[in-house]
Amino acid sequence: MKKQLFSLLLTLISISVFAQNEKPKEEKKWFETISVRGYSQIRYNGLLVTNPDLGCEQCDKSWGGDNGFFMRRMRVILYGQISPRVYVYIQPDFASSASSTGLHFGQIRDAYFDLGLDKENEFRLRVGQSKVPYGFENMQSSQNRPPLDRNDALNSAVSNERDLGVFFYWAPAAKRKLFSSLVKDGLKGSGDYGVFGLGIYNGQTANKPEANENRHAVARLSYPFEFKNQIIELGIQGYKGLYTFSSSQLSSGVKINDDKTYADDRVAASLIVYPKPFGIQAEYNIGRGPEFDNATDSISTQNLKGGYATVSYKLDYKNQTFIPFVRLQKYDGGKKHELDARSYNVEEKEFGIEWQPSKSFELVVMYTMSERRYEDYVKQDNLQKGNLMRIQAQINF
Repeated sequence: MKKQLFSLLLTLISISVFAQNEKPKEEKKWFETISVRGYSQIRYNGLLVTNPDLGCEQCDKSWGGDNGFFMRRMRVILYGQISPRVYVYIQPDFASSASSTGLHFGQIRDAYFDLGLDKENEFRLRVGQSKVPYGFENMQSSQNRPPLDRNDALNSAVSNERDLGVFFYWAPAAKRKLFSSLVKDGLKGSGDYGVFGLGIYNGQTANKPEANENRHAVARLSYPFEFKNQIIELGIQGYKGLYTFSSSQLSSGVKINDDKTYADDRVAASLIVYPKPFGIQAEYNIGRGPEFDNATDSISTQNLKGGYATVSYKLDYKNQTFIPFVRLQKYDGGKKHELDARSYNVEEKEFGIEWQPSKSFELVVMYTMSERRYEDYVKQDNLQKGNLMRIQAQINF
């Protein structure tokens, strides 16, 4: 018995000495938690063009004319959870256009940090320049979206989808995990913008200085859930603010308010059925905002409306993915970020297919049939109709 007690005592002493000599685990330094990824998109829109005068400033400046190959995006993203409650995301784009003749300039798209307000980071504050939580397709990365450009109706709300502000997001841990998987599993998710989002931002759109004392306010409620084999997400969102024009946005003869400031309010509804394998993505918004009126040669506050519907099918075959899709869209309203709050009436049909032979490469071939009336003080009675085939190669790294 004494020998057993003596042996046990020696064992405990050995364990104690080993524990004292063991070095404490060092925490990673912040720069050791940063990851790098990115993607590049190269397009060609010059096939089967029926009207070289048909253009789309908002979606792709290489439509029509004498344009050839076009670098739509070239992005390198730095991101990481640098501490348990602080997440950093920085995304510059090196394919920005400084002018109609100057291409491939670097410009900040995203630069923000998330501050977790609880241990699980279910409650977060996002501070910096980031996407405004208005519209599923606006928040859906162009890296994931099958159609080459965002729809006119909701994308006209926020140029480049981003602005500088502070946003609050909340989602239970299980929903945050689901948001992440919808992107990771190739189901074309929008990313994690919470089940509920609320924010204030400048309202002049990304990389533009604030021009009035008013701040835009936005709110969004979106809930994904599983129904049999499908995953469905329902959403509603809205924003309200005042938008002020700069002199560079106005023609010399256009009439405008003394303070160059107009109401800018919208609400939208979203329905997403993720492609498992059949998918539907549909959104519609109504509101009011500045719009050019060719009857009075002036910019006035007018009603706007429009939306889109995209139908897709995800087919996995021999380690490759094929996603055929069709999209219909309509928009009747102004675009505040274009010259003279250009007035639009858009009807467009698109169909195409996305091919993913690997995670690193995607090819999209799409045919667009477009009818666009877009008018400002310089271009009036401007109705353009036409078709074109569009091709995009995308590299993911």
